[in-house]
Amino acid sequence: MKWLTRGGAAGALAVGAAVTWGLGWRGLMLLLAFFVSGSVLTQLAGGEGGQRNLRQVIANGGVAAAAALWGRWSIAAAALAAATADTWATEIGAFSPTPPRLLTTGRQAPKGTSGAMSVLGTVGGVVGAWAIALLAWALEPRAIGKGAAGVIANAGVVGMLVDSLLGATVQGVYECPQCAARSERRDTVCHQPVRLIRGWRWLDNDAVNFAATLAGAAVGALA
Repeated sequence: MKWLTRGGAAGALAVGAAVTWGLGWRGLMLLLAFFVSGSVLTQLAGGEGGQRNLRQVIANGGVAAAAALWGRWSIAAAALAAATADTWATEIGAFSPTPPRLLTTGRQAPKGTSGAMSVLGTVGGVVGAWAIALLAWALEPRAIGKGAAGVIANAGVVGMLVDSLLGATVQGVYECPQCAARSERRDTVCHQPVRLIRGWRWLDNDAVNFAATLAGAAVGALA
């Protein structure tokens, strides 16, 4: 089962090395908990993101790596909690029997639409955030202090919500001019090169994920 492209593998090695250098084996275990759980869920859900490339690895793990090199356990854990919450919400939400709803308007949207959340996916995201928070507390309880697990879990949920908010408002969305099929990617969907119909061209899914982990890290700084 291949979870990474060659570039993704190189990025994962760099992120793993940074986390291990800054936080030791405990930090590496926390990083692996995110990566393995997210990859397994993606495979189970049949998602296209199962094979992560370099940009995806950096988008999800870059903030945690930087925090680890800084020696800030709580901030690194919070960034990973945000990445985990977002990934679990997306993949578990794929099994929802009801359509998700846009965070901004409450309207129903097709599964996989950026900014749309289902009850099942949201619960999955919260569980993912708490899983990382409790693991962080168990691995390094003295470093994060009493009650910090709750802050880290909340950081994960905040990151998940920031991801959905950006996805529903300013993330770039493209449309095929011939058949009106929509995509978050800039390349051709089916017939002709796509055109931007909403959001910022530079803000793709990877940039949104990076922003989500950065928001989680900011909350984690309170721990």
